[in-house]
Amino acid sequence: MPVGELCIRQVVVTARTTSVLETAKLMRLHHVGDIVITDGVAGRRVPVGIVTDRDIVLEVLAQELDATSLSAGDIMSSDLVTVRENEGVFQTIQLMRAKGARRAPVVNGEGVLVGIVSVDDLVELLAEELSQLAKLVAREQKLEAELRR
Repeated sequence: MPVGELCIRQVVVTARTTSVLETAKLMRLHHVGDIVITDGVAGRRVPVGIVTDRDIVLEVLAQELDATSLSAGDIMSSDLVTVRENEGVFQTIQLMRAKGARRAPVVNGEGVLVGIVSVDDLVELLAEELSQLAKLVAREQKLEAELRR
């Protein structure tokens, strides 16, 4: 399955220049724990970084810095792991594991943001797949038991 079929398509984004305080308010407003930082390139949103609620706590609040004077660009993780929307789920998992990324913006062939995928999304998919396999095993065991009576 391509990760583009699994990803969340409505991504909360902001610019590098948005204050950390405004970034936190966007997270609260949209009930998300991360915001993708994008640059506008020819009218398209290209991901350049990501800010998580954890980044805000560790990089700003815990150091008693002013959340109004720092920008999202100041604290964003710029070693961004992106995944192409036609990439397979298994390959996405391998990449995220190798890079230690809990979430990855999903881009199209031109590098334009189309969604985001998280470890939670992948675990949910895999749990459903394992559940279906478990049902298959139980069904086969039941059929075998009925045939041997």
